[in-house]
Amino acid sequence: AVTIESMGNHSDTIFISGGGTGIGRGLAEAFHKLGNRVIVGGRRETVLQDVCAANPGMSHVVLDVTDAASIRAAADAVLADYPDLNCVVNNAGLQRVHDFTAADGLNDAGIVEEIETNLLGLIRMCAAFVPHLSRRKEARLINISSGLAFVPMARVPVYCATKAAVHSFCVSLRHQLRGSSVRVVELIPPWVDTDLDKGRRRPAAPSPMPLDQFIADAMEGLSTDADEVAVGDAKFLYAAGGPGEAFMRAFSRLNP
Repeated sequence: AVTIESMGNHSDTIFISGGGTGIGRGLAEAFHKLGNRVIVGGRRETVLQDVCAANPGMSHVVLDVTDAASIRAAADAVLADYPDLNCVVNNAGLQRVHDFTAADGLNDAGIVEEIETNLLGLIRMCAAFVPHLSRRKEARLINISSGLAFVPMARVPVYCATKAAVHSFCVSLRHQLRGSSVRVVELIPPWVDTDLDKGRRRPAAPSPMPLDQFIADAMEGLSTDADEVAVGDAKFLYAAGGPGEAFMRAFSRLNP
């Protein structure tokens, strides 16, 4: 299997969605510093250009994961320019507060965008890249979920539901690809200090994990053969609600 230790001589070509800011940019820069060829994708081209300017040798592709045509176009462009691509990181994410007790109703368009970004976009990205990755000698598909996939925070119910679905999808996709060259890895972050919850932090709440610390711990976890990599406080949530022996027995019965 591909490991972080093997990434010292441009041995990997990595495409990262949501690579302009936050966790996506942090991972992109960490992989880039190890000598990998990195392509970042995102909606705002000026942001992507800034990332590439700060990291000479990095490339970018405009990508809107809520748009199926944009995913197809980005995949075609990346695979045409980088036929050696052997790793895709699905990182693009959106988190909103939804109060189902609100008298004035809910933001339906916001809910749809959250589901399309966090879940449908990720599924479509996998569908777009898995055929190519399966033809590589060694490949990895890294899907980023959340500790909230395992124990939800009720203030952001749609986000938690989409991340729980991402986890379930990873389990099924890993099983389907078990005979292929593609490793499906689920990276499970805790609350990280990014713009994901910008403007919604409560003064009395605990502090998020610093981004640089998260990136360092995540890269260490990704250097192992683990299929599911929980980082920081997400380890507690994963232990509380993650798959245990009973789950694996039931899964094996359903999926011989």
